[in-house]
Parts: sequence; structure tokens; C-alpha cells
Amino acid sequence: MSLSLEQKLAIHELLGRAAYAYDERDMDALGSSFDLHAAMTMRIARGDLIGPFEGRAGIMQLMTNSMAQQTDVRRHVISNIFFESTGEQPVVISNLTLLATQDGVASLLATGVYRDTLVEDSGTWRIRSRHVELDSSY
Repeated sequence: MSLSLEQKLAIHELLGRAAYAYDERDMDALGSSFDLHAAMTMRIARGDLIGPFEGRAGIMQLMTNSMAQQTDVRRHVISNIFFESTGEQPVVISNLTLLATQDGVASLLATGVYRDTLVEDSGTWRIRSRHVELDSSY
């Protein structure tokens, strides 16, 4: 399967909207970015694998718990997006730059890479699986 330019643009928007939804704490928009049967794993600073967090509900619980600990304003900057494969379930690689502002001071929290496998359902793209590889802890 080859992706059309419109499909690729929709996938770029999905990644940007998911990051924005997290930063704005828009749980409905964030949740809708993930497939109902999605899974998520992460690794921090080449440590042990964390997860998998299973299903949209499991991923959203992880996000909710993370947000409850945050007192700063987060900005997830997604960049260098490219398609590793464009088959039935496309795989997209992107860079993460995580910034935070606390008491008027902005700082770099972490950098990393997302590896997302996507599915299309009735014309809407969603994340089926996500692996986050963070370069350092924060």
C-alpha cells in the first residue's frame, strides 16, 4: 500500500494534534489519537523496557497519572517525521523535544524518538502502537 499525500498529511496532523492535546490536557482529543486496542512502551536512557500499557484506557491512565505529577507547562515538539514503512499499518518515526516552563523559566526536559504504528479506520488515522525512546530521564 502506498500512502497518498493527503494520507501522509493526515498522519502528520495526527502526531501534532496528539502532542498538542497532551500539552493542553485535552483528554478527549488525546484519547481519540489512539486506537481502542493500542499499546505503548517506553525506554528511558537505555534502561529497562517500561510497559506495555494496553488499550486506549491503559494508555490514558498512564497519561493521567503523568499529568497529575506535573506542575509545569509542557510542550511536546514533534519533528523530523518520516515513514519507515507505508504498508497496511504504516510506521512513522519522529523526534521529540520536550520543553517545560515553570515560574516563567523555560527549560529542555528531554529529547527522544517516537516509533508509531498507525491504523486507518473509516478515514481517520489513529496510533495502534507507540514506542518512546527517551535519551535521558527527567
